Amino acid sequence: MRTTLRMRRAAMVFTAIGALALAGCSGDTDGDDKAGKDSGKSEDSPSSVNLPKLDGQKISVAAVWTGPEQANFTKVLDEFEKRTGATVTFVPAQDPIVNFLGTKIAGGQPPDVAMIPQVGAIQQAVAKKWAKPVGAEAKAQLSKNYGKVWQDLGAVDGTQYGVYFKAANKSLVWYNTKAFENAGASEPKTWKDFLATAETVSASGVTPVSVGGADGWTLTDWFENVYLSQAGPEKYDQLAKHEIKWTDPSVKDALASLAELFGKPSLISGGADGALQTEFPVSVTQTFTGGDQPKGAMVFEGDFVSINIAQTKAKVGTDAKVFPFPAVGADSPVVTGGDAAVALKDGKGAQALLTWLASTDAAKIWAEAGGFISPNKSLDAAAYPNDVQRKIAEALIAAGDDVRFDMSDQAPQSFGGTPGKGEWKTLQDFLKNPKDIAGTQAKLESDAAKAYTS
Repeated sequence: MRTTLRMRRAAMVFTAIGALALAGCSGDTDGDDKAGKDSGKSEDSPSSVNLPKLDGQKISVAAVWTGPEQANFTKVLDEFEKRTGATVTFVPAQDPIVNFLGTKIAGGQPPDVAMIPQVGAIQQAVAKKWAKPVGAEAKAQLSKNYGKVWQDLGAVDGTQYGVYFKAANKSLVWYNTKAFENAGASEPKTWKDFLATAETVSASGVTPVSVGGADGWTLTDWFENVYLSQAGPEKYDQLAKHEIKWTDPSVKDALASLAELFGKPSLISGGADGALQTEFPVSVTQTFTGGDQPKGAMVFEGDFVSINIAQTKAKVGTDAKVFPFPAVGADSPVVTGGDAAVALKDGKGAQALLTWLASTDAAKIWAEAGGFISPNKSLDAAAYPNDVQRKIAEALIAAGDDVRFDMSDQAPQSFGGTPGKGEWKTLQDFLKNPKDIAGTQAKLESDAAKAYTS
């Protein structure tokens, strides 16, 4: 795979992640205490953004975040309230968020702002004439703080609609260090080594890989990392836009590589049936409970895994460590995701909130709380509470405009972002029957063709 200098720099930073040894993680006490004490504008540091006075105004924000993510986002909204005098209400949303928003809009009660986790969903919101363009103040913050790729991801036909506030590095494998030590296993660098490591761990009496297959999006992430590394960025971009079909030989090759793991039930916690009943949070917690006899020794997913690790007694850097997704082709992949703020109502309050979320001050609050990566290139990496979060964030920024966004999140939501349908459902079926590569390709192409033309 041809790789640019910036991507190679990012990969070098990324490779260093696995070697870090830390005492805490994103949900540790020190990180939370620091956020509580220092979040927002300190008296001796100037504000990075000017906001209007909004005394008495009420603003609602819809997002699918729950638990620690909702709590940390609420800290960001609290500071916005302090600076503007507005009252902000968090509205819990459900996936698929376009359907949720459609119900709210049909009922005459749309939120002022929605945090949308798919590029395709932003495009749908624009097509349905729900989304409002980003105002001048927010665009100025974007121009100052964001690379072109992140601005482009929030734009439709040259008009800016989204402000990407939260990013995710989705090319990480986290592992239980005690299980690895007992098995005599080491961090793999290639897909071949990864499969060999899984066999080594299995031979020690511990199931090697925990898969959250009940949530279809985790399976799309498995595919995307394998595909990007094996097929390369040009093919990745073509498939993301449906410029090549899912029946392309490159898709066959990626599915065949995945089948080397999915086709061996002994390597997956609970086998395929068990994985399909395991939701993502459980796939993480069962990897880091049970001491050196967890239900799974490794779990693949992004930096946000640290949030779920924090719900266990495990500590990142001692009980839990991380390595880059293994290289299936020439290089390890760097796949990212993100959540963009989109205004659904005209008004000063909604635009002010977009301006705030595009600012370095807002990013700093959640960065200090942990479990968060910002695409804001102006954010000082020292804001992150530990070296793991810091290095993951630096790798993302170092990739610059060459980072590849989550493919399913770029697709129409009916194909790439709906539980029980499209890519999510087809890859769940593939997990259950990884021998049917041709059938999986045919179903993916049939669903994609309908979604991209509707």
